[in-house]
Amino acid sequence: MDGMLRKNITVGALVDVVQKQDQRTGKLTRGRVARLLTKSPSHPHGIKVMLDSGIVGRVQQVIQEQEEA
Repeated sequence: MDGMLRKNITVGALVDVVQKQDQRTGKLTRGRVARLLTKSPSHPHGIKVMLDSGIVGRVQQVIQEQEEA
């Protein structure tokens, strides 16, 4: 899912983010969303979030998790 729309991201979601220092290389970091930091409904570079590990970055992709049967 697209990380540029706030409605696609919920607390606890598994996401790939790009940190400020990794913007040039595009290196992604995976984690769970602890807080949404961007207030606007969309952002062209991705919604800024804080992961449960404390890392802050912009969401590039929301990972679809397998539902447990």
